[in-house]
Amino acid sequence: MHRNTLAIAAALTLVVTGSAAAQQPERMGANQPTGAGAGQAKALEFAGGRIFQATGFGNTFMVTTKAGNVIIDTSLPMNAARHKALLRAVSTGPIKDIILTHSHGDHTGGVSSWKEPGTHVIGQANEVEFRNYQTRLEGFFVARNAAQYNATAGIGRPGSANANPGNYAAPPLADVLFDKEYKFRLGDLTFDCLSMPGETPDMLNVWIPELKALFIGDNYYASFPNMYTLRGTLTRPALNYVQSIDKVLALKPEIVLPSHGVPIVGAENVRRVLTQYRDAILYVHDATVRGMNEGKDVFTLMKTVKLPPELAVGEGYGAISWSVRGIYEGYAGWFDGDPATMYATAPAEADGELVRIAGGAGPVAARAESLVATDPALALRLTSAALKADPKNPAALAARKHALETLLTASKNSNESGWLHAGLNQVEAAAK
Repeated sequence: MHRNTLAIAAALTLVVTGSAAAQQPERMGANQPTGAGAGQAKALEFAGGRIFQATGFGNTFMVTTKAGNVIIDTSLPMNAARHKALLRAVSTGPIKDIILTHSHGDHTGGVSSWKEPGTHVIGQANEVEFRNYQTRLEGFFVARNAAQYNATAGIGRPGSANANPGNYAAPPLADVLFDKEYKFRLGDLTFDCLSMPGETPDMLNVWIPELKALFIGDNYYASFPNMYTLRGTLTRPALNYVQSIDKVLALKPEIVLPSHGVPIVGAENVRRVLTQYRDAILYVHDATVRGMNEGKDVFTLMKTVKLPPELAVGEGYGAISWSVRGIYEGYAGWFDGDPATMYATAPAEADGELVRIAGGAGPVAARAESLVATDPALALRLTSAALKADPKNPAALAARKHALETLLTASKNSNESGWLHAGLNQVEAAAK
């Protein structure tokens, strides 16, 4: 995502609170404008005035019925008051249900603001373990999110003071949990909650047949998805996305409302966009599996697997190469077949020894600097080796900064940009 105010504020929220409910915000620049709804004057209206959207660092939706209202996703705590004001300007009816498409913090952060006496919070059953997982690794995610969203240098800083928060320590969130499907009727509308694993194992979609409307959560972005996200996550199986999108297409919705960005409107447009998205994911999956079966290593596949033009969905959020590695290692794990990988000696230790053999950090830094214009990624890798041998070497730090800045200038991916900024923060800190 882009380094807008909301992104930095979100990361700061994670650093300050360490809240398990906010451990894993998901965002993308290509599908959500900088400022993300901060200047929104009134709620967006869809489906003939039955669905309303407050836009932000995660959208909040309100569906109105004669018997009360249903809220779908609640954004981050910092957006809750603004979203509530926008949506309450439309209807002050009772909030009967809150449906959470999944339990990332940018969807659950406003639950307490919306919950009234008698309000039910609905989630998919895998929410319980997914929230426990987020709490279990609380300190890890605090540090990683801080780096990715550039609130601090992040990597290398301590995470949570409580290094073992407990394996099953997440507080309850939803009071209605279901496995495959949970359907209820409110007023004149049917709300069909369907298990749709994709970005998370607890992802659900909401189908309102009377409106031909489908709330898809984070299983669709206007960019290739993150099957592995750089801040750290369980690998997200590609075939889960494919199967869930197939189920959406079978419903033939006329409007699809993602939790980030703007809706896809029109039955044919929905069919075209989601079919392309599904086929792009399947293409990358199948090309990776084929390469694995042909004996190709993960780095070769990261370089060579590319989408054909008709399936190019953009890489403003997820990246094909990261997804290839996520698929590869999701299937095969970390061992690459090299016996050296079996042992606890880190590759960087060998890099440091090679740098010393080559004459020290100076010559390696000079070689890295000479490569920045033609291969900045290789130059960056060389500076990692040089700094392993001599962490304060001025030439290596300068070459690293040059490589990072060159990669940042070329980057069109929000997550990549976040980590390049984090790398620059580290260089600045090391140079002091």
